[in-house]
Amino acid sequence: MQKGSFQVFALRRPILHKVLDYEDEFFALLMAVLESHSLRTTDGSFSESLYGLRRRPVKVSVKSSSSSAEFSDKAYDSALRKRQKVLSVVFLVVLPYFKSKLQSIYNKEREARLQASLWGQGDVRFDEAGVISDQGETPQAQVEATTGEVSNVARIKKNFAALIGVCYPWIHATNEGLSFAYQLLYLLDGTAFYSPALHALGLHVCRATGQELMDSSSRISRIRSRELERLRGPPWLKTVQRVLLNCMYTSLDYAQTGLIAAVFFFKMMEWWYQSAEERMSAPTVYPPPPPPPLPKVAKDGLPLPPDRTLCPLCCQKRNNPSVLSVSGFVFCYSCIFKSVSQHKRCPITLMPATVEQIRRLFHDL
Repeated sequence: MQKGSFQVFALRRPILHKVLDYEDEFFALLMAVLESHSLRTTDGSFSESLYGLRRRPVKVSVKSSSSSAEFSDKAYDSALRKRQKVLSVVFLVVLPYFKSKLQSIYNKEREARLQASLWGQGDVRFDEAGVISDQGETPQAQVEATTGEVSNVARIKKNFAALIGVCYPWIHATNEGLSFAYQLLYLLDGTAFYSPALHALGLHVCRATGQELMDSSSRISRIRSRELERLRGPPWLKTVQRVLLNCMYTSLDYAQTGLIAAVFFFKMMEWWYQSAEERMSAPTVYPPPPPPPLPKVAKDGLPLPPDRTLCPLCCQKRNNPSVLSVSGFVFCYSCIFKSVSQHKRCPITLMPATVEQIRRLFHDL
């Protein structure tokens, strides 16, 4: 959705093409902020919180609290630890980002190998930025490339791309195989984890109870109160900081609702602009041209019989009707074949014709 939205706006605002060059980084940064805030406030990822789910450690710690010497109460703490939240962000944002980059490098390397196998090694090279290009080199450039030494950076990039081209299919297959196996076992109640990441973190996803939702709200209020109390500086600076924090809190509180509304808005804009572009680029549909006029009977040609079902050559009912494509008149096949073979022309219009231009008609079948 994010990529398509930027592409739609870039059609009208060319300056956004610079943003498209770093769209993966912008998207990863945005997702890191959203996931961090969601894990901090709801103990679940952004998508999990949309469905009222939360992440809970498999091993729930027990904390003891006593208000007096004779009274002791055990409370079960199921909140995520800071380490689990950080690693969750890594599995949710950082690893998918690197995976997309490896996929991009692998696609370029595979395309370069395919072009090298088709056109030869001379047409595939790395440019100064380390990007594979397939432009042909001039003889002077080839001589300079053979006489000069390749830079170490270009060599490292080329070797790294070659390594990715060999290893990435196995990495991708292993990741997809593990994900499929965990999801299948999760559906069959064979495991409590539906992904390898949750198993590595020791977390499982469950539906949040009403008490947990209330505890999350109170925890968010306490966190925000402490942040507001830690403000330092002159009164006017505190006021500005407090306004900025309240604006940020409001934006984060309505981030889920705003994201859903933004998805519908961007999809509507994408449909609107694509429809306009299709209407502008669609070819103009013209009505079909009228049929050409009927060929005229030549002055020295064979006259047409009054009954159009009769063959003009034998004046009998047509047997095995066939049309001569140069004129469009229908004859018996044997009659027109003999006439065209002898005279090389249509017997009615006297237009040049060959036996290859005789077509059999099957309307009587």
